[in-house]
Amino acid sequence: MPFKFEFDHGVVREWTATADGATVTRNPDYRPSIHVRPTAGQLGRLADRLGDDPKVAETAVVEKFLTLDADERTRVLRVDVERLADVAPLARECKHTHERDLAAPGTYRLFDVDLSPQFRYALETETDPVPSRELRCLSVDVPEEALADGDVTAIEIDGEPVGNDSTDAVETVDRRIASADPDVLVCSSADVVPLLFDVGDRCGVDVQLGRRPGYEQLAGENTFESYGRVGHSPARYDVPGRVVLDRSNSFIWHRSNLAGLRYLVATSWKPIQEVGWASIGNVLTAIQIREAVERDVLVPWNKWYPETFKDVHTLHAADRGGLTYQPDVGLHEDVHEVDFASLYPRIIYEHNVSPDTIRCDCHPDHDPVPELGYNVCPEDGFLGDVLGPLVDDRGTCKEQISALGGTKSFEGNISPNEVPAVDLTVDVDVDPTCKDDLAAISSALKWILVSCFGYQGYRNSKFGRIECHEAINAIAREHLLTAKECAEARGWRVVHGIVDSLWLEPVDPDHAPVEAVIDAIEESIEIPLDQEARYEWIAFCPKRDGREGALTRYFGKQAGGDYKVRGIEARQRSTPAFVEAVQRDLLDVVDETRDPEAVCARLRTAIGRLEAHRVDPDDLVIRTRVSKRLAEYRQSTRTVAALQRCRLHGLERHPGQDVRYVVVEDAADGRERVRLAFEDVPDYDAAFYTELLVRATESVTAPLGWDRVDVRRHLRGEENYELGAFG
Repeated sequence: MPFKFEFDHGVVREWTATADGATVTRNPDYRPSIHVRPTAGQLGRLADRLGDDPKVAETAVVEKFLTLDADERTRVLRVDVERLADVAPLARECKHTHERDLAAPGTYRLFDVDLSPQFRYALETETDPVPSRELRCLSVDVPEEALADGDVTAIEIDGEPVGNDSTDAVETVDRRIASADPDVLVCSSADVVPLLFDVGDRCGVDVQLGRRPGYEQLAGENTFESYGRVGHSPARYDVPGRVVLDRSNSFIWHRSNLAGLRYLVATSWKPIQEVGWASIGNVLTAIQIREAVERDVLVPWNKWYPETFKDVHTLHAADRGGLTYQPDVGLHEDVHEVDFASLYPRIIYEHNVSPDTIRCDCHPDHDPVPELGYNVCPEDGFLGDVLGPLVDDRGTCKEQISALGGTKSFEGNISPNEVPAVDLTVDVDVDPTCKDDLAAISSALKWILVSCFGYQGYRNSKFGRIECHEAINAIAREHLLTAKECAEARGWRVVHGIVDSLWLEPVDPDHAPVEAVIDAIEESIEIPLDQEARYEWIAFCPKRDGREGALTRYFGKQAGGDYKVRGIEARQRSTPAFVEAVQRDLLDVVDETRDPEAVCARLRTAIGRLEAHRVDPDDLVIRTRVSKRLAEYRQSTRTVAALQRCRLHGLERHPGQDVRYVVVEDAADGRERVRLAFEDVPDYDAAFYTELLVRATESVTAPLGWDRVDVRRHLRGEENYELGAFG
């Protein structure tokens, strides 16, 4: 089966992996299609007008379902387009020019327009894009400063340097790729592709990274905003016959591996190169689109499910999120964390919540949603058919991983011959003995399932509907309340709860075993629970600006001896390695003493190392995400100083990209405040990093009753007395 499709002036090249490399097949007859539903009586007139358009190969009237809940097919105009590049321009002309001339504005509906090229081809030609064998990978890495300088001598192929001068380097890269004949080039940055060709041209070396000469830029770089965060998507490049996978632009790769990508290819039918750069939402949409196509439902260009009318009481009840319990600030002993297994996907699946079932007309009184009263149709829904196999497959992977134990090899009474094959609903081969691959698939599925709920309320979701989002939240809140009641009836209390997790502490000497609590909850809500962890102790932190508990800031020691931290500095991406190491060391002190004074004594030792300048500057690097362009900043922050140094070195940093620096003199002006991570650091600002340590220490001591003022007072050698001590 082909693993990659390339498009060249109306001809499609299908690349299929073989035992000794790859073969290519040409398809000159492929024509992509869009569908248009004009106003009544306009099919013929629109077909006549499009017949004169050179971008159009053919038109035909066909019958399709326009929505997921449609009972009958509707006559629409299928428009076959000469070239893939003509799809978007033709769609815009239909929507704006032809609609304006032939009908009223806003009356045309267009479908199957904005599908990614390889995904569209696989769907329309019914070509399975799952590779016919395991793909061979080759890594191509280059440091960002070398990339900016155009220094190809810094490139490494599978961890090995390529040469000491430019000519030798590009020749070595070319020779290594030809020898290994990889199917996938895993690059630290796809910008290495044009760099190698440019340097090759200057050195007179005929570089060939693909299975044929040349390369192509598929998309330019792009800055975007998603859920309030600025992101940056780098330019994408392609070489013939090979997949270019950019690690700097692949969320899924970092949380999975090639096995996870292969599973998502089988599930979505997005070929591996497109899965590599796609977001989780993009992959989820592809899975939904594939299900819609199988149902003969057209894919809308723009989401158009309107929000139904609600009275004020329903609107008030619906406008709520997941249920949370205020954490009990402080340190708690013998706490169990239990998680609902894929809570939201299971609610969707078990309760049949879907755009085509929620508030249906055919069963107005069936299965009302708690608080909201929305009825849910008993007929199998679209979302359940999409998510059911994914939920089942993640459960299968987790069971298999559990059977393998804690290592990749079989131990104890388990032997490879006794382990059954992994029976996934998706038709993809999985080695049942490879724990890494099973974990990769489970991780990929986790992120797809996590996003499926929020995506229902996302404005760009093709098949999203806000009522689904509201119903899922309402059912989840009901489940969490039921779980709390079950726990309390058996001698436990909830010390923290957030959306799909509960932290339970025994309060009755005769409390039931936690397993009995889990069984009771599962029986009540019919959704499985996982015992995520048992803590010898766990500490919930207050908010920075008060004593109320922070929902996502806690740390604790699990029964196996490992620490779990959330929200504190050791978990934050911007925290320097030295500060993280010190904070984790302070957790050992908490474990040993439960005493904030002992914690601060250990802090004083770390500060001594800082002030004596015995800390490696590499361990003081701060990583932060750029939120806007350099000229748009109005204050002289450390990020601005770092961006100024980037400009000094010719490095482009766009909003959404990271910048890494060491603070050398925080009181200085401009770019002298910092040095970039790859620069020589003359010295560091010990006072600045001491403040970071004090802040990290406060996170540890706050559950023990000491805030930052108490920490500083102790460092100064001051004592804190109660007023009654002077009586």
